[in-house]
Amino acid sequence: MDDIDVLEQWRREEHAVRARLRPADAPRPSLRIAGLSGMETLQAIFAGELPPPPMGETLDFIPIHMAPGLAVFQGRPQRRHYNPLGTVHGGWFATLLDSAVGCAVHTTLPAGHGYTTLELKINMIRALTDKVPLVRAEGKVIHAGRQVATAEGRIVGPDGKLYAHATTTCMVFEHPSSA
Repeated sequence: MDDIDVLEQWRREEHAVRARLRPADAPRPSLRIAGLSGMETLQAIFAGELPPPPMGETLDFIPIHMAPGLAVFQGRPQRRHYNPLGTVHGGWFATLLDSAVGCAVHTTLPAGHGYTTLELKINMIRALTDKVPLVRAEGKVIHAGRQVATAEGRIVGPDGKLYAHATTTCMVFEHPSSA
């Protein structure tokens, strides 16, 4: 599949997901998140029952696919994400990768549990500009334990070029409201 075909496929998938997502500022239904597993929470976002986190709108990225131990996000590098050197700021890379690896961990959590990032390590391999229309961040769980989970992630363009990779360590905890 050539670069143009991959890019068009990514755009179609993004359009299909955006059509299902509720607006980020939509009121949350009475669905109790603490009673859902991580995977059920993410499925509720994809089904439009829960709104996606509003920061994805701010930074122009969305979740594309979730499966146990896997999370894929897609983002649009924009000039508004640039640093003073004229390329996408490292914070944009970090946020996109943190979302992918964190949600990969989230997919493995039972109901009543949450997580927080303890450590995020990123290597930015090449600069990213708005000349790259879309990138994908894929996070995969390495280990999902009772108290600690680890995951790895990569940002790639539609041509397969690697832009960054990361690892994370997350602390897993029981929600106080479910104890």
